Amino acid sequence: MKFFIDTANLNDIREAQGLGILDGVTTNPSLMAKEGITGTDNILKHYVDICNIVEGDVSAEVNATDYEGMVREGEQLADLHPQIVVKLPMTKDGVRACKYFSDKGIKTNVTLVFSAGQAILAAKAGATYVSPFVGRLDDISTDGLNLIQEIREIYDNYGYETEILAASVRHTMHIVNCAKIGADVMTGPLSAILGLLKHPLTDIGLAQFIADYQKGNQ
Repeated sequence: MKFFIDTANLNDIREAQGLGILDGVTTNPSLMAKEGITGTDNILKHYVDICNIVEGDVSAEVNATDYEGMVREGEQLADLHPQIVVKLPMTKDGVRACKYFSDKGIKTNVTLVFSAGQAILAAKAGATYVSPFVGRLDDISTDGLNLIQEIREIYDNYGYETEILAASVRHTMHIVNCAKIGADVMTGPLSAILGLLKHPLTDIGLAQFIADYQKGNQ
């Protein structure tokens, strides 16, 4: 499973990249604003800064809601850097734009997916990635992991090449369970990724090793 980090924070991206396990980055206007990145020119420059840190795909989201606007913004984003993936909303115009970009060989990520039916349309339109939102479904007492499982079954049935990118991942068990049911990619905060490192028996064992080593060198 690929590991993407969902942030616009360059320090978090550098830390994840430094672990040697980072495969890409997803971000959006809300995450940009959280880092104080506003204005078109600053946002575009920030995407390039992210691409210069990581080696994998970087999803950059369009702000337009109409087809022509999505195409215009998406082409501008794709021209920024070869690693850019155009991130489009799961709407009728978003699906049209996805087909347009996939026909041109430009990678796409269809986001805000909350049903298997939406995931089918994204795959039919040639999306590189489809982003079902696990955490947001959990927030409304719906099983987000079940949606990942449904999409996996459908894509396997028909050989769709669209990768399932589990988004809105909140914690370590989301990551583990997404891996168990076959998500191709997860994207989440640095804290969730680092949480996979933690286990009390590891801490206890390491402390014992250090203590025994120090006794032997007294």
